Amino acid sequence: MNTLPKLETPTYSTVVPSTGEKVEYRPFLVKEEKILMIAQESNDNAATLKALKNIIKACTFNKLNPSKCTTYDIEYMFLKLRAASVGETAELQFKCEECGEYNTVEVNLNDIEIAYPENKPETDIKLTDSVGIQLKEVLVDEVETLTEVNDPNSFTKAIAAVIDVIYDEDNVYKVSETNPKEVAEFIDNLSHTHLEKIQEFIENQPMLKHTVEFKCSKCGHKNEVELVGLQSFFI
Repeated sequence: MNTLPKLETPTYSTVVPSTGEKVEYRPFLVKEEKILMIAQESNDNAATLKALKNIIKACTFNKLNPSKCTTYDIEYMFLKLRAASVGETAELQFKCEECGEYNTVEVNLNDIEIAYPENKPETDIKLTDSVGIQLKEVLVDEVETLTEVNDPNSFTKAIAAVIDVIYDEDNVYKVSETNPKEVAEFIDNLSHTHLEKIQEFIENQPMLKHTVEFKCSKCGHKNEVELVGLQSFFI
């Protein structure tokens, strides 16, 4: 009995933004697209993130561990997969700021890159003369713990996720290895000024960003729209 022919898929390569690691990837297939569609239809952020992780791992031939990637790594990698799989352009709908008319605009996904902050945010924050914290980028496996709905501790968890270590004159305490209750108590005792510095670090992380310019088909007004984050490119 003859067997069906095997379909070959092309292979591409790119660089993981946070590490500079070169990685090969292939387009996602129908079986993987179905997984993503089901997750998106569920409107469950945790399910969508899990689907993205599984697709990226499969399409990079299990060479890239998505759990150890940053959030912007995941967004960038999926954008590359989407361009290779579905097409290099996406048609998005934008509302004219002048007359309110919706316009269809074609965006080239290959033009979208990671935007890095002009001034790198401070990672070492002194809290007192002898106590300080060191901040880090959030990895995807940490993001998964922050997607629980109606979690009263979500704010504290989000702050804890970006703190790598707490140190004083004598010791360095790795937050991931410290009792969560002690970490939560430590965070609760931060001042407003300290919290602002942490929030500044969070807000100035690298991210997908792209500016779209279009002329309204109805009134001719020239519009400029800034897209931020993966979701913006799949409206």
